[in-house]
Amino acid sequence: MSNPVFSRSDVFGEPRRNGAAGARRGGTTTHPNQTPAYGTAPQPGQYGQYGAAGQQPMDASELDAMYQSPSATTADTRRMTYDDVIIKTGGLLALLVVVAAATWTLVPRPMLGIVMIVGLVGGLVLGLVNAFKKNPSPALIVAYTVFEGAFLGAISLMFNQMAEGAVWQAVLGTASVFAVSLFLFRSGKVRVTPKFTRWLMFALMGYALFSLINFVLMITGVLDGFGMRNGPIGVIVGLVAVGLAAASLIVDFDSIKRGVEAGVPAKMAWSAAFGLLVTLIWLYLELLRLVTIISSFGSD
Repeated sequence: MSNPVFSRSDVFGEPRRNGAAGARRGGTTTHPNQTPAYGTAPQPGQYGQYGAAGQQPMDASELDAMYQSPSATTADTRRMTYDDVIIKTGGLLALLVVVAAATWTLVPRPMLGIVMIVGLVGGLVLGLVNAFKKNPSPALIVAYTVFEGAFLGAISLMFNQMAEGAVWQAVLGTASVFAVSLFLFRSGKVRVTPKFTRWLMFALMGYALFSLINFVLMITGVLDGFGMRNGPIGVIVGLVAVGLAAASLIVDFDSIKRGVEAGVPAKMAWSAAFGLLVTLIWLYLELLRLVTIISSFGSD
């Protein structure tokens, strides 16, 4: 998996423990005394003849009462649904936009650099904390969104000063790439296979190494501007980065689909929303930089 929020998760990731092969073949290797995985029906004899170990069989009146009772809803079972993920993702995106807009309009221009650094560092720290937590913390995820909103508001204003209109083009591009990625995933035109995820993992590692080298060359003064990402090479690298972000979105969608189908707890919708937010922020930044580089051609 490309996104650590999903790849490190026991509920979103690919089956990789004992019994995964059997589960993929339609069977199960759950130990008789173990609780089955989310969404897996108990096997005969797993909890005794009548359900839980030691439980007495129910009489006719109790069985009839169960039969007449309404079906359990999502609120009763507390399992994650697509609606849960959509609502939480939409809420986090709305908060991100509000904080970014407030930073853009209210923060004095001389303070933008400080706000950007604080937002970047705070977002990075909280991003790592949230990515490595097994159980999601809504408070930490919201705090991450606030820091990232401040960072995006400051850096967006700086990029917009270099290329007027770059922000709106990047926002429109992010929404378009998201929609296309979702369509390709839902239509089955792009399937998330082990080969696909391995290819994406190696591609992301290569891009991360390139970005690290480029960043070091920039801060040491060896290269100026966008470093090795200036000119036509920068456009090519930017397009590759956008493609990788789009592929990451498709893998994120697949992880969420597996989580919903497996019946993971409803609280994991926070992790799913956080994972999508991380990828969308990366995609937006890549598009923002790409639009700025392309705009520089007309000013030369």
